[in-house]
Amino acid sequence: MNEVDAPRPSGFKDLFNGAGYLMRGIAWTARHPAQWLFGLIPALIVLVAYVAALTALAFAIEDLAGWVTPFADGWSDAPRTSARVVAGLAIYGASVFLAVITFTAVTLLVGDPFYEAIAVRVEESQGGAPPEPDVPLLVQIGRAIMDGVLLLLIALAFAVVFFACGFLPVVGQTVVPVIAACVSGYFLAGELTSVALERRGLRRRERFALLKQHRPLAVGFGAATFVVFLIPLGAVLAMPGAVAGGTLLARERLADEARDGHGGLVMG
Repeated sequence: MNEVDAPRPSGFKDLFNGAGYLMRGIAWTARHPAQWLFGLIPALIVLVAYVAALTALAFAIEDLAGWVTPFADGWSDAPRTSARVVAGLAIYGASVFLAVITFTAVTLLVGDPFYEAIAVRVEESQGGAPPEPDVPLLVQIGRAIMDGVLLLLIALAFAVVFFACGFLPVVGQTVVPVIAACVSGYFLAGELTSVALERRGLRRRERFALLKQHRPLAVGFGAATFVVFLIPLGAVLAMPGAVAGGTLLARERLADEARDGHGGLVMG
């Protein structure tokens, strides 16, 4: 029985296998410190911009919480304060969710040459990288921008939903954050595997079709990345390793199906 015909791991096992790809990617950058330092540059640039935006939001959160809860103006102090604390937490939580999802897309866009080089080095260390697709640079940039805008719109839609659910007692502070981590993880996996899969000629729709077939694997990898990105400076320090892990995931678990779907033209 060849590798393609072998039975897939269970969904539960794939959650842990997905998280393992992040650990393997971080381990790869630990063995290649020059590549890790190289990958920090665009992540640091984007981080400064995001920290500034979230800091400004933190200073404005009290006014925003009051603005979205006008119905509480006539309440007594304790209920009004409770409603606005929940509103503030929901606004800031939705903003952090949006920031984590878009951070990867924006960083990959800003640092495309950096992460493309890291992905190629990862592939070469595993036996060889597929040839670069014959697509003009301006076309690649245009596609990356369009994909980033679409991801932003999707993230905004989910952020609104999670913001509204944040008002639910208990559930909004327990179940909703877990669901948010899984949803954001799925989209993070799509972004972090995009470098390797685009090199194999796959566009956004085809990439997410592959991830849908391996949803537990994608969620495991992406949710682990999401949690690490929530750690102070985690998004910067782990970004090169996350790209390396996404490359390994794409190469080892997605490339075979990509090849089968493209007439054997995609290198695994």
